[in-house]
Amino acid sequence: MTISSVTAAEVALALLTVFGLLGFAWRAWLQRRRTGSTGFHGVSGAIGSMEWIAGAGFVVALAVAVVGPLLQLSGTIAPLPGLQAEAIQIAGIALAVLGIVLTVWAQLDMGDSWRVGVDASETTALVHTGLFGRVRNPIYTAMLTFDFGVALVTPNFVTIAGLILAVTALELQVRQVEEPYLRDKHGAAYRDYAATVGRFVPGVGLIR
Repeated sequence: MTISSVTAAEVALALLTVFGLLGFAWRAWLQRRRTGSTGFHGVSGAIGSMEWIAGAGFVVALAVAVVGPLLQLSGTIAPLPGLQAEAIQIAGIALAVLGIVLTVWAQLDMGDSWRVGVDASETTALVHTGLFGRVRNPIYTAMLTFDFGVALVTPNFVTIAGLILAVTALELQVRQVEEPYLRDKHGAAYRDYAATVGRFVPGVGLIR
């Protein structure tokens, strides 16, 4: 038994809508209410720089994540053979919901330090408690969990390509942009933190 490709696409789009509302719109509203700023810095860096490539790649990945289910809903593309199974789709829904919950949780743990993008002229507090005490980038871990879930719900080649692009963009963003920024701003405190707390998964990606 399987969930029809059309129904699966509708579920994926509903999940994406909830994720967008809670993970971006609501969080930006809350940040503005708390600090006077939405926390959005947009795609920064000179065009062609690693910072710009990472930011632009993430924006494209978000767009592709929506396009995949839309194309499946319209019948333009279909799920890949062997991947359209009820157990896979239900697991995908569960992962996507978990990703939404963890995204909101991690964003709240980050408090007023929450930002989208990096402003080199700005120094925010180094958050290392809550979920940040388990992994250094719990928001990104949660977002990738969500993306993986959506890819299982609508396992077509566009959605899967979006997942691969999201992983690549976030790896670049963290390794090439955010970690150097945090080392520069927080020095030994960040080095000690990175030596004991994993990058995306507990115990993995330590910097010693």
